[in-house]
Amino acid sequence: MSASTSTPSGGSAVRRLVQLYVGLALYGASSALLVEAGLGLEPWGVLHQGLAERTDISIGVVSIIVGAIVLLLWIPLRQRPGLGTVSNVFVVGLAMDGTLAVVPDVHAYGVRVPLMAAAIVLNGIATGLYIAARFGPGPRDGLMTGLHRRTGRSLRLMRTAVEVAVVATGFLLGGTIGAGTVLYALAIGPLAQFFLRVFAVPASPAGSTAVAGASPRRAILRR
Repeated sequence: MSASTSTPSGGSAVRRLVQLYVGLALYGASSALLVEAGLGLEPWGVLHQGLAERTDISIGVVSIIVGAIVLLLWIPLRQRPGLGTVSNVFVVGLAMDGTLAVVPDVHAYGVRVPLMAAAIVLNGIATGLYIAARFGPGPRDGLMTGLHRRTGRSLRLMRTAVEVAVVATGFLLGGTIGAGTVLYALAIGPLAQFFLRVFAVPASPAGSTAVAGASPRRAILRR
């Protein structure tokens, strides 16, 4: 998919790149913290964890494999990936495994509950950062946008259908569903919208260019 945006200045381009990779790294870290909290994961995290449990592959590597497979599904949907799309596949998974390697296990609910809440807020910050960078949506977001365009069904319906299927499959494979899953579903939309405005990069008025990506509002995880 493509969207016309103003050509960024040199400084703006650097800022966008920094935002992209910081956002993706924080997204992976926040997903890892949800794993450590053990109170429920985000929808795709449930699937990743379930597959990791069944295959003995690290959850970060599973995330990379699933992201690559989802990206292949863009081909029949005629979606066009951007730098952020491809980077998302690898950076998020690597950040997840890196975070899990350094964060100690937690067991007390007095720690796990605040950790869960902090992870969801961090995920909202990360989402705002990388989407506002305008280098293209993540592979999973683009899949749902592509299904919306190809089927004519509402984006909300496509997202709900895909994520219900993902959560159900992940749960059957051993992924964790809990309070964190519900809280994430309720909170991530408002959080992402807020931080998208906070981290919006002003575009230079000089000229325009086409870049791979979705409208930031349409790339938000929830509406």
